[in-house]
Amino acid sequence: MKSFKEGQLFIVATPIGNLEDITLRALRILKEVDFIAVEDTQHSQKLLNHYNISKPLISYWSEKEKTKADKIIEKIKSGQSCALISDAGTPGISDPGYLLIQKAIAEGISIIPVPGPCGAIAALSVSGLPTKEFSFIGFLPAKRSERLKKLHELSFEKRTIIFYEAPHRLIESLSDLLEVLGDRAAVVAKELTKLYEEVIRGNISDLIKELETKKISGEFIIIISGKEKEFKNTKSLDEAIKEVKILMKKGLSRKEAVRKVSMDYTLSRRDLYEKSIAD
Repeated sequence: MKSFKEGQLFIVATPIGNLEDITLRALRILKEVDFIAVEDTQHSQKLLNHYNISKPLISYWSEKEKTKADKIIEKIKSGQSCALISDAGTPGISDPGYLLIQKAIAEGISIIPVPGPCGAIAALSVSGLPTKEFSFIGFLPAKRSERLKKLHELSFEKRTIIFYEAPHRLIESLSDLLEVLGDRAAVVAKELTKLYEEVIRGNISDLIKELETKKISGEFIIIISGKEKEFKNTKSLDEAIKEVKILMKKGLSRKEAVRKVSMDYTLSRRDLYEKSIAD
């Protein structure tokens, strides 16, 4: 017997590797819903078979998400309950699911989170880097020119930064991080919760040297320390203006950007504001 109302959408986090990393609540929901929306049927079937769960599946991966979202919404509106899962971790976090959730909100459907594993948070928790504030970027652009542009936008970010990266681009992306952000403290987490789990810590240059001696395969998470706060006389006014412009491109008003940069570098707010207009 169901323990919830009909016509609901459950966002269910599933293991990122080790099948034991699933909550009792998640298992109950998966057993009680009418159907499950999955990223990939073959991949999710392994998890469901492991826990003897048999439910109708609807795949919504990649381009299918656009065409299948309406079908899923229609079934939910008819009174059926749905659990949304991805191949690993929390749906919508660098995984499909956003479009379906957005449509469900627009239709007034009740959406219930069933929290659990997330690769980014798991990696951050063992990184040893500051966790009070962090910025999750997801996957960096595959094209180098776009990746460099993104990294330049992040060059003044003072919070710990988390990236996902494919194995075939790992060294290349770390090299770009070194070039743009400098030789900061960093962590590379490989295959978390799986048989070949490994966490490598050091400066970016150290990580590159170590990884170049290894066979690179699996799933990777890169964590980089944020830019250290710099004070007056360590940065020129021109460089402070550059940071103001970057913050404005991110959506801050000139006044807000100037206030933030002037506090970080102990510069005159008035001088910085006037210079940013004249520049």
